[in-house]
Amino acid sequence: MAEKMDGMSMDLEQANMAKLRSVFPECFAEGKLDMDKLLALCGKYTENDLEKYRFEWHGKSECLRLAQKRSTGTLRPCPEESVDWEHTKNLYIEGDNLEVLKLLQTAYYRKVKMIYIDPPYNTGNDFVYADDFADPISRYKEITQQTTKSNPETMGRYHTNWLNMMYPRLRLAANLLRDDGVIFISIDDNEVDNLKKLCNEVFGEENFINQFVWVNNITGRQISGKGAAKTYEYILTYAKDIGAISEFFVGIDFAKKAMPDSYKGLKKDIRIDEYGQYAVGDTLYNHNRIFNEDTRPNLVFSIFYNPNTEQITTGDIGEVKEGFVELLPHKNGDGFHKYHAWRWSKQKIEKESHNLIVLPTSSGDYEIYTKTRDFDKTLLKDIITNISNGDAEIKSLFDGKKYFNYPKSTELLAVLLNSIYGENDIILDFFSGSATTAHAVMQLNAEDGGSRQFIMVQLPEVCDEKSEAYKAGYKNICEIGKERIRRAGAKIMHNAQCTIHNEKDAQLTLDNHCELSIMNYELDTGFRVFKLDSSNLKTWDGTPVSEEDYQLVLDRMNDMIDSVKNDRSDMDVVYEIMLKMGVPLTYSVMPLDFDGVKAYSIGEDGLLIVCLDEGITTEAVEQMADCTPAKIILAESCFADISAMRNAHYVLQNRGIELKLI
Repeated sequence: MAEKMDGMSMDLEQANMAKLRSVFPECFAEGKLDMDKLLALCGKYTENDLEKYRFEWHGKSECLRLAQKRSTGTLRPCPEESVDWEHTKNLYIEGDNLEVLKLLQTAYYRKVKMIYIDPPYNTGNDFVYADDFADPISRYKEITQQTTKSNPETMGRYHTNWLNMMYPRLRLAANLLRDDGVIFISIDDNEVDNLKKLCNEVFGEENFINQFVWVNNITGRQISGKGAAKTYEYILTYAKDIGAISEFFVGIDFAKKAMPDSYKGLKKDIRIDEYGQYAVGDTLYNHNRIFNEDTRPNLVFSIFYNPNTEQITTGDIGEVKEGFVELLPHKNGDGFHKYHAWRWSKQKIEKESHNLIVLPTSSGDYEIYTKTRDFDKTLLKDIITNISNGDAEIKSLFDGKKYFNYPKSTELLAVLLNSIYGENDIILDFFSGSATTAHAVMQLNAEDGGSRQFIMVQLPEVCDEKSEAYKAGYKNICEIGKERIRRAGAKIMHNAQCTIHNEKDAQLTLDNHCELSIMNYELDTGFRVFKLDSSNLKTWDGTPVSEEDYQLVLDRMNDMIDSVKNDRSDMDVVYEIMLKMGVPLTYSVMPLDFDGVKAYSIGEDGLLIVCLDEGITTEAVEQMADCTPAKIILAESCFADISAMRNAHYVLQNRGIELKLI
């Protein structure tokens, strides 16, 4: 018979066990994993050595189990709070990010190119991520109905609580990264040491990329209280697989009058040849004296240059070629060796001489340089300067009001986004806060024509009643974040249209956003809103009852006839099915009619068909099958009769279409 959906998120533990069983079947006995045998196969034999190097804290094993515990939640669609619901590929999700990350596993497993997060810095304030192992959904609802709680330094386990909050979230986030994916994490001194150890464990020490320093306040914070004014924060960066990513570059606009301090001195001599523009690069000789005729004899030779034809070729030192000038490697000067080595071999010079240029020196000699084709790019430096926080951006969007403390800057996010060079990637931020990441993604797409998609996740933390945001009508952080994206999107779209029509002073209003979206459809400044809630599917209430309460048992049984909760809509159920069957939440959902029964086709190519309408007949099932979806999902209680349900199984089996019941 058809499998029935259980309303649970992806079973990560079983998935991991299945991977191990496929590679090491001999390590399983009676369905259980023999860890000693697995370690022995890897050349690691068990010892009773308690003095191993390890990173431990109270609750570590429990929060790992919490990360792998399946979620019973779902994400309910909220079109009325969204922008351009039908076309957008962006998501804004309200909910506890631990549960949301679990729910995203099936649909977004290994699909995210970049994650940026700005988690709580553990300063003793606004620490609301106290997870509940028993009932996380109830805990989430409790948080959203009351003021935030803090994690003061006077608590007995100050660092422990923070680590227990971060560990399961990073574990789940790592699953979502592509093989060439990267995660950036903003942090300050309070937890940077613990965070690096934590990331070494989650992502692997070998996948550490860099610890960027972001100088965000050059004047220094005078209230640090620790003897020195703090001028910077950190951005820890890890790869999913260091071997799958290339170097990080940043685009440099050399026409700008003011360059970031960390990129000063990069002014280039830009020229043109038959291959296009290039910049005069570095000299060809290797500046490191350790590379010489003894250590690199194949790289010590003469280069010959013809000043009339500009031809470049190679030869032995002391060789004479008519019409050519001999260019010797530079003198070594270490007292033991005669020459520095060249950076290129003879073969590479002969093959790529068009990427070399010879220029006269002030002494009348010649020097040979490389040509740099991507002269507007340079390696991203591990110090980021001349970018302050995003206070001014927030104020410009909200009529001069400050609704966030120390929001990140879109310029900072643009530097990170540009460094990974992807124009069609999914970008995830599961501590969305002021939604700077969403703003930066939209802005960058507008600038370079990219089609990056964002997924923002934020706990709807209640705003302090004394705050400017609360007084302005924003009850929680999510309300501010969504409004920031709406306003930023409208502004970006407005500027794009002004550029197209060469206008300078066109009136900007939020009301014209949808019209502009249609006019310039490829620029996606919309987003779909989803909110975390308990599953739409009913579960059996197993609370013990007395023998006299037989009517209560009957009521429970009658209530289970329909598996969908009474207060949930078709769309709630459709998106839960998509989520738990691995279909991205941005896929289209189209209503269709089959023999008078309403159903929904999911995806442009009709990947799934979902029917929750009463009166499902054999004819309706056959018409659904004619659309050749991969799977058909039907409500068990909605068949016209028992024969229709039986026939559905055989009809779809003969067509090679999978049937699932809810």
